[in-house]
Order: sequence, then C-alpha cells, then structure tokens
Amino acid sequence: METIPPLLIYAAILVGFVITNIILAHAIGPRKKTEVKQMPYESGMDPVGDARQPFDVKFYLVAILFLVFDVELLFLYPWAVSAFDDAGIPMELRDTIFGVMLVFMGTLAIAYVYAWRKGVFRWR
Repeated sequence: METIPPLLIYAAILVGFVITNIILAHAIGPRKKTEVKQMPYESGMDPVGDARQPFDVKFYLVAILFLVFDVELLFLYPWAVSAFDDAGIPMELRDTIFGVMLVFMGTLAIAYVYAWRKGVFRWR
C-alpha cells in the first residue's frame, strides 16, 4: 500500500504534462491555414491521383501470407528456445513435441508451395 501514493503522484504529473503541452500547442501554435499546409504529404512527394483507389489483390495476398508465416515464427521461437534446455521441455516429451513441430512446419511448407504454384509471389 505504501507504493500507491508515489504512483498516483507520478500519474498526476504525467496527465498535467500532457494537458500543459496540448494547451501550449493550441495557444502558441501557428494558425495561418494555407492551401499548401492543408495538402496531404507522403514520402516527400506530392500526391498524385485519388487516395481511394482500390489496391490490387496481390498486395492483400502478400499481406496475408506475411501474417501466416509471421505467426509461424511466434510458435517456433518458444519451442526453439526451450526444446534443448534442461529446464525447458521434459525429456520424455521432447520427441513428441519435436514430431508435432515437424508436422506443423510441414503443413506450412505445403501452404507455401501451394501459394507459390498459384503464382502469389509473381508480380506481373
């Protein structure tokens, strides 16, 4: 219980700092709106065309594949760290878990080959 008052004081200081910065930015910030200041800006280039153009399906397919294989790494990393550590996976379960991980990686390899055969990685 003796740690709560310092945390409340710290939270009050943070909230006060944020509110002070918002008020100062609004009070002394620039107010003159020009056409150039209101124009969208991206990557140092002037915008060309409409921002509401639909993306090609290839971008969505690559994004979905990235998520699938990124999640694969989330499953593989803890296993790889604890698989061969004495304090990690118990000795009697290591072979079983290794088999499960091989099946998991095989399934992902099949998905990768399927996407490759379908031409997902080919940019026309």
